[in-house]
Amino acid sequence: MELFALLVFIFTYALIISERIHRTVAAMMGASIVLLANIVPWERVPVFLDLDTILLLAGMMIIVNTTRMSGLFEYIAIRTSKMAKGEPIRVLLLFSIVTAIVSAFLDNVTTVLLLTPMLLYISRLMEINPLPFLLSEIFASNIGGTATLIGDPPNIMIGSAAGLSFNEFISNMGPIALLDLVVMIIIVYFAYREVLRVSEEKKERILRTLDSLDERAAIRDLALFRKSITTILVVITLFFVHDRLGVEPAVVALFGASLLLFWSRENPEGILEKVEWVTLFFFGGLFILVGSLVETGFIEQIARWVMSYMHGEGEAMLIIAWFSAFASAIIDNIPFTATMIPLIKAMGTSLDTYPLWWALSLGACLGGNGTAIGASANVVVIGIAAKEGIKITFVDFLKMGIIVMTLTVGVGIGVLWFRYVWW
Repeated sequence: MELFALLVFIFTYALIISERIHRTVAAMMGASIVLLANIVPWERVPVFLDLDTILLLAGMMIIVNTTRMSGLFEYIAIRTSKMAKGEPIRVLLLFSIVTAIVSAFLDNVTTVLLLTPMLLYISRLMEINPLPFLLSEIFASNIGGTATLIGDPPNIMIGSAAGLSFNEFISNMGPIALLDLVVMIIIVYFAYREVLRVSEEKKERILRTLDSLDERAAIRDLALFRKSITTILVVITLFFVHDRLGVEPAVVALFGASLLLFWSRENPEGILEKVEWVTLFFFGGLFILVGSLVETGFIEQIARWVMSYMHGEGEAMLIIAWFSAFASAIIDNIPFTATMIPLIKAMGTSLDTYPLWWALSLGACLGGNGTAIGASANVVVIGIAAKEGIKITFVDFLKMGIIVMTLTVGVGIGVLWFRYVWW
């Protein structure tokens, strides 16, 4: 049974990486096979099916889909553009900050979907290469997602598996994300400093065009706009105190989703249709598939083998962070994280796993900046740019991505090492 479970896992993973079959179909097929073979007994499915992760994602998707109808994201984009005042360096700085902040609390794919067209528009006005803006937006979205429990799917999975609170994520990963954002902006600026220069004449022309844009006109529904902001603030506040209230983050997200739907009176059918059910079923299939390796004892054997080569939490933290970063730059960080979680849990018999969870979060989230396919936000931005005739090749991205990934992960490991090993 152990060998069969491993073969099904490898076969499913190969299908996901090859992209010949949709990753959700591959995960569901793999899960159904191990269930049919009774490797994972039906009564054990609730043990491996992480409803905290699935329901937290679903709740946040509903909030984002409802909020999007108000025009809030377009409003933020136009306001940010005006604050930049036609200065390319300010555009780079402000859009990076806004992208990181929004991605820390909302889906980063939605964030880049709404901000990318505005960046392309501004770059056309400035008559400069949009590449530094697009790259910084991608990097900032992945860095911002690292900061919080709800910022990136791997964090949601890690938080649920390890019982980590929203505040723990903020206190451990927030400072790292802030430092990494500064490092990333400096790297992009020095790499493209010649591009990020425009004449005073161009600046004045850009300012006149931006002044003609009315951010208030972007608000399609003022009542929904206000209700969305209020609901998001309530949800974020509850995330900060959820551990004191004794409720799970998933409960907070579902409360926020139901509150906004109830308060706004929006048609739930249209909003629920836009929920990324494909992603949720992908998670469900993965959880069961990985559960088959846990059920057969394979994960425990791997953990023992890995621990035989590790000497203490510090070494384990370094190995997990760097391995996760380079692996997540090549393969999807969601199935990778799903595989690593039970492995780290199994290490708990001889190691303190608390710092190891932060190492996994660091590598899995920031590894996405390494290559063009490392994270969903990367693929989305590159796709939008391609439709506008702007080609970002795999090599173009890799030249900057691998530098940003290596330095930001290095900074993160330094902070974690100082906090949990040296201090």
